[in-house]
Amino acid sequence: MPRPKNNRLVFEPPVFKRFKPIGVKGADLESVILSLDEFEAFRLADQMGFSQQEAAEEMEISRPTFTRLIEIARKKIADFIIGGKILEIEGGNIHFKNNIIKCLDCGHMFRTTFKDDVLECPSCHSKRLLNLAGGFGHGKCCTNRNQKRGGNYARRR
Repeated sequence: MPRPKNNRLVFEPPVFKRFKPIGVKGADLESVILSLDEFEAFRLADQMGFSQQEAAEEMEISRPTFTRLIEIARKKIADFIIGGKILEIEGGNIHFKNNIIKCLDCGHMFRTTFKDDVLECPSCHSKRLLNLAGGFGHGKCCTNRNQKRGGNYARRR
């Protein structure tokens, strides 16, 4: 019986979770699924420039686990670009450190911690808000985890 997977930490939910080539109907394309932990490994290594050790520490995983995640992520992203497929970001054993909220009235997006109780848009004061972490099935679990650890604990951004 395989060992259960530990949850990995993702800084915040991605703003966009689906990408496709222009000019082709989505129904005609195959999909590549990038898990949220693979997305985070790609973001930390290739966008933020973290070393594998730094990125592993940020995600609270071992360096060999991070190496596996980044290799898988890069292969999937290459398949998406070269193969002309749809890339969808979803799933994985993760918890978010922070959240992004989008106002459904004015479109304003803002970052927040899970300890903050956001009830209205700081720009237009609308109460019609979209919780991006909630779109991935997260929120209460991440709130509880972050409160046990002392709130927002991101080391560097």
